Amino acid sequence: MSVAEDNRGADDASAATAMREILDRQKAAQLKEGAPSVERRIDWIDRAIALLVDNQKEIAAAMAADFGHRSIEQSLLTDIMGSIGPLKHAKKHVREWSKAEKRKVLFPLGLFGAKARIEYQPKGVVGVISPWNFPINLTFVPLGGIFAAGNRVMIKPSEYTPATSELMARMFREAYDETEVAVVTGGPAVGEAFSRQPFDHLLFTGATSVAHHVMRAAAENLVPLTLELGGKSPVIVSKSAKMDDAAAKIMTGKTMNAGQICLAPDYVFVPESKIDEFVGAVQKSVKKMYPTLKDNPDYTSIVNQRHFDRLNSYVDDARAKGATIIEVNPANEDFSQQPHHKIPPTLVLNPTDDMKVMQEEIFGPLLPIKTYKDSDETIDYINANDRPLGLYYFGEDKAEEKKVLENTTSGGVTVNDVIMHISMEDLPFGGVGPSGMGAYHGFDGFREFSHAKAIYTQAKASFVAEMFRPPYGDGTRKRLASQIKK
Repeated sequence: MSVAEDNRGADDASAATAMREILDRQKAAQLKEGAPSVERRIDWIDRAIALLVDNQKEIAAAMAADFGHRSIEQSLLTDIMGSIGPLKHAKKHVREWSKAEKRKVLFPLGLFGAKARIEYQPKGVVGVISPWNFPINLTFVPLGGIFAAGNRVMIKPSEYTPATSELMARMFREAYDETEVAVVTGGPAVGEAFSRQPFDHLLFTGATSVAHHVMRAAAENLVPLTLELGGKSPVIVSKSAKMDDAAAKIMTGKTMNAGQICLAPDYVFVPESKIDEFVGAVQKSVKKMYPTLKDNPDYTSIVNQRHFDRLNSYVDDARAKGATIIEVNPANEDFSQQPHHKIPPTLVLNPTDDMKVMQEEIFGPLLPIKTYKDSDETIDYINANDRPLGLYYFGEDKAEEKKVLENTTSGGVTVNDVIMHISMEDLPFGGVGPSGMGAYHGFDGFREFSHAKAIYTQAKASFVAEMFRPPYGDGTRKRLASQIKK
């Protein structure tokens, strides 16, 4: 279903009505057919995998068109291969995850045959609002948990990547009945109407600023939410770190997708005595990966003019407020005239908190670098700001590493690399506070999109139930006294 108000003149009310009709059909199908068998859940997962494999070239081309230029190999790595792995993981484990889970009962009821268990039920219909930066990955990866849990799904992809969104709409339409999977395309008004639908669960991946509106809209129907947001993910480079290794890994994460990653390293703490060494290592690592940038097929563009202008304004603001700007441009290319929106990796040395680059999530290839004398300074700074989606520590000092991890809170952590914890399917992925709510991936995703139904079966012996009924006498008082104590 496409609801493009600019092109078709559909008003907000008709868009909402059309979406509600699809949702009602999905809910009706779910009620009529009941919880799908494991075999059907696996079939849903298999169809998603087949869509990725069979359409990989077309998918990569669509994303390249949407970005102006996007590395084909990167798209195959992050959006195709990066989605197939989690889907296969869900397929492999869905039978195990779906089994009832035994729980202990209150003593002494278990001695008389009472039992307790949890059964994981499909929630019903899950709404998915996916973003533009990894439009395929952040649509397909959640489907592993959503399908494994037995849910149907409605998807609202980003209007910033229209070619990819329309391709997904066609792909899903060809592979699934609309009562199983439906895709709704359109702009911000459609997204707002989508977030107001009475889903059984809603997953939103995107900016924290937009999440406030999504959460308010979902509250109208008390829809449970998973919010995958972002923020400013810090990197601490210890005095004990190997500078060349740390710089190479940090810049690999910062230049992938031109830094348009929710988990991209947002700013780096470097020991005051090692700043020159670190900057040199950064320049060396970028030159090795990207000898040229402007026409290099491996280096991705900024998605559109708006974000290109935003990032350049951060650099101008930092320069005007006294920061040292180092453009890492190995071939000294002129970016003033170019067919796309490429920005070379840019270091912002000694940024201050009044600079925009330190106030807002960057989402681009700009890297502020702050110096420090003692690791306590880094911990205090991180804790004085919103809890980030990711935190990264580089070093060989285990005591310092332990201190950092125990005294900071973040959605997840990667030690001696960046971003990689998201690729571990057996770890939950999610934020905390302004960086997110809830988590998915692997079994944690299955549980996030399931209703954990508590079931208690009373013992057959009749006196067990009678223990809790009046009239109360000496026996009751003795049982109470035996339990009400320190």
